[in-house]
Amino acid sequence: MRHWPLLSLRLTTPRLELRLPGLDDLDALADRAAEGVHDPGEMPFGEPWTDAPPHERARSTVQIHFRQWGTWSPGNWACSFVTVWEGQVAGVQEMRAVDFAVTREVTTGSWLGQRFQGRGIGTEMRAAVLHLAFTGLGARYATSSAFVDNTKSLAVSRRLGYREDGLAVEKRRGEAALQQRLRLSRDEWTTPDGFEIHGLEPCLPLFGASDGITDAGGAP
Repeated sequence: MRHWPLLSLRLTTPRLELRLPGLDDLDALADRAAEGVHDPGEMPFGEPWTDAPPHERARSTVQIHFRQWGTWSPGNWACSFVTVWEGQVAGVQEMRAVDFAVTREVTTGSWLGQRFQGRGIGTEMRAAVLHLAFTGLGARYATSSAFVDNTKSLAVSRRLGYREDGLAVEKRRGEAALQQRLRLSRDEWTTPDGFEIHGLEPCLPLFGASDGITDAGGAP
């Protein structure tokens, strides 16, 4: 689509493909949300969207993508890729930024359907968007955060080289909860082998990165 080239942007890794979802992808992603993302006794998200009944989780999963597309601007964007493993939509890997042209900083967030967890997919899909950020867009920093009891997310960040960047207190299910902030610089990042970016060049202005780096280990 000439006027919305993001639909042709793809990230590939040895096992995964990340892409902006089409309607069929959104249906499959909604199914993952309805099936479950975490144990009911846990809450890894500040906004407890997974406390809703399955049909509401499914609908809100579709709606958030429509909202992100409708409000996208070069100065404030959220790019949510569906992660595809062995032909199945497994979850979401998001990267977002405000005033990226100035800050050159992105923030990431993600979730996986429960039956896809424990396979290393979370680490690989985060690495894919870090490759996009640092190599494709020319970011200087990537940040992330997780509640201190979300050991799986924190383990992914540490495995990828993030450093601790302070603590914050946030509301979770009506109570105060401690969150660990993390930061990774471009100088500390090395892209693993087999990671490629496809269809990036026409998307650069939409990211506020017209001077980004397009020699990204794949077709621009």
